[in-house]
Amino acid sequence: MVHAFEFSPFQENTYVIADETTREAVIIDPGCYEQAEKEQLAEFIASQNLTVRYLLLTHAHLDHVFGAAFVKRKYGVELYLNENDVPILTDVPNRCRAFGLRGCELVERDQNLAEGDIIRFGNIELAVIETPGHAPGHVAFINHAERYVIGGDVLFRGSVGRTDLPYGDFDTLLTSIQTKFYTLPDDYVVYAGHMQPTTIGQEKRSNPFTKGM
Repeated sequence: MVHAFEFSPFQENTYVIADETTREAVIIDPGCYEQAEKEQLAEFIASQNLTVRYLLLTHAHLDHVFGAAFVKRKYGVELYLNENDVPILTDVPNRCRAFGLRGCELVERDQNLAEGDIIRFGNIELAVIETPGHAPGHVAFINHAERYVIGGDVLFRGSVGRTDLPYGDFDTLLTSIQTKFYTLPDDYVVYAGHMQPTTIGQEKRSNPFTKGM
């Protein structure tokens, strides 16, 4: 089961992935900013009788981590993030102040995520791939058994992740798309950090940013 929530003024997609047999789950990129959004996430997890095993981040931009401290505290889980994004995570409170956003809690990484790692919970396996460009430590999670990618802010429906933020690099982003996303079969679904899902094949055919790759 992949369940998406759209949270915060940035319209960020937070994902809960659960094994329907064991009810074990992970939360990816908790962007819940308002208290009501945090309660919505918690109520869903309770209503589905889920046990949260891990907190996973594709990257540490503020819109993807608003609720990270809340999730760590409520479920007693460790936060997994690639080491190259730790400076971004540490700077989140400063970035929040720059945007005039209140109540952003500092949260610490507990475990590293790196290319080749496998996240296991219940009967689900998520393969970790490193996909820098939008952020230096950006990763994505692939479920090969169910043929989908939790892709963060790399590839969107008809678009790609922005690279005008600190540490962003457009050429690196395109390389990540070409070598890590577009090498997957066309029918793999991409659940992105913003907007609606798409497929690898759809973006190969029509994404204006990657045509000719």
